[in-house]
Amino acid sequence: MKVAILTASDKGAKGEREDRSAQVIKELITKIGGEVVAYDVVPDEREVIAEKLIQYTDQKHVDLVLTTGGTGLGPRDVTPEATMDVVERLIPGIAEAMRLKGLEKTPHAMLSRAVAGSRRGSLIINLPGSPRAVRENLEVVLPAIPHALEILQGRGGECAR
Repeated sequence: MKVAILTASDKGAKGEREDRSAQVIKELITKIGGEVVAYDVVPDEREVIAEKLIQYTDQKHVDLVLTTGGTGLGPRDVTPEATMDVVERLIPGIAEAMRLKGLEKTPHAMLSRAVAGSRRGSLIINLPGSPRAVRENLEVVLPAIPHALEILQGRGGECAR
């Protein structure tokens, strides 16, 4: 599984903050056979984020794009909008599952605006910006990712048993 990680962070893009969230993603994704083939840190700019997502899916043909950061209520948090600009279909259950699990720990989980969707055979999932929240959210969806990709890419059968 080819994976791209995109961190949306103004401070990270300027080199003012270490990207610990991407490190957590790399650690967890290897557990399901993922190989990180692309990684970038960009500012919280809708067009820049959207362009990177398109590059990963249309040119690099990655299977999975995981974004981190920019999913909150801050005025510069635009990752969900950039994602919706490029996905062909939304997959709301992924984000719903992450929020539901997060609500077990904090009511602030309901403030996440993360989305997930597909584009040209690639799965795109928005994750929060904090390393702890990335771990908690990604652990929820990891078990479903291989099957989701099989179905999305026409390599698997029906979901019903």
